[in-house]
Amino acid sequence: MQNFNFNLTSLSGLYVVNRNLAKDERGFFSRFFCAKEYQRIGFDSQIAQMNHSMTKEKGTVRGFHYQNPPFTEVKIVSCIKGSIFDVVIDIRRNSPTFLKWYSIKLSDNNNKSLYIPAGFAHGFQSLEDNCELLYMHSEYYNQGSEGGLNILDPALCVEWPLSITCVSQRDANHPKINKSTFKGL
Repeated sequence: MQNFNFNLTSLSGLYVVNRNLAKDERGFFSRFFCAKEYQRIGFDSQIAQMNHSMTKEKGTVRGFHYQNPPFTEVKIVSCIKGSIFDVVIDIRRNSPTFLKWYSIKLSDNNNKSLYIPAGFAHGFQSLEDNCELLYMHSEYYNQGSEGGLNILDPALCVEWPLSITCVSQRDANHPKINKSTFKGL
């Protein structure tokens, strides 16, 4: 049995990962990550860091975060409690889908993760109170290389499903882009 089904999205290199469950009367077992299986979609890095976040209030938005070269990273994002509206934006300057975005609902019930290749900005909105996420990263966080896009940038036209109830000052202050001058990664 394969532990994962990898489904390519409309953005090159971005996959929705369906985790297959082995269920019985006790509950279920699910493999969360297997380097050998992820090699099927080109993941040949190591997991350098794993982070866990909790977002208290429904409607909160976090993002859009990315790391600049040489610290660009692959991320694997999973919601382990509650549900989120997850959004990724292609910021690879030579990509045919440059500045296009993709969204998906991730939840503790749908057994999906998002495989985000290097060159994407990532953010999400909590659809419930007390949402928890796990993030696996192929690179160590480097504060001097962090970047961000503004969550309300009209050039991106992201349609948040709920009214925004909370956003950090740092995220609210990410710059808005000019599509004709933004170079991306």
